[in-house]
Amino acid sequence: MLPGFIIDQIRQREEEEQAERPNPQIELHLPIPEGSKAPERDEESDRGIVIIDLLGK
Repeated sequence: MLPGFIIDQIRQREEEEQAERPNPQIELHLPIPEGSKAPERDEESDRGIVIIDLLGK
């Protein structure tokens, strides 16, 4: 078994490598169906972004 400090060093290197990799992103520009209104936006309805992790690690 490896000493604890070696395991910590390996873990730190893996975390640094993972942080350097860019996260893939996609923007969906979906058309609004005819006859429907675009949703009104206000500060309360703005909830930010959604991240979907496809790798599941």
